[in-house]
Amino acid sequence: MAKILVNGEAQEVQLPLSLTELIKLNKVLQPDMVSVQVNDDFVDRTEWDGLQIKEGDVVDFLYFMGGGSL
Repeated sequence: MAKILVNGEAQEVQLPLSLTELIKLNKVLQPDMVSVQVNDDFVDRTEWDGLQIKEGDVVDFLYFMGGGSL
């Protein structure tokens, strides 16, 4: 088992694990509406399948929300 941090919470995951698999494992709602950072670097959606999570990685799922007018 590998220890990683996901949105500030410690998780233990079984490697090998792609970013796409991690998104599914974390039941990310509307993955097409989320941006992902791994170790402070944004990961392009086209790289999700090929990016392998490693021990100690810090992953953040970022949701952008639109707002109303003032």
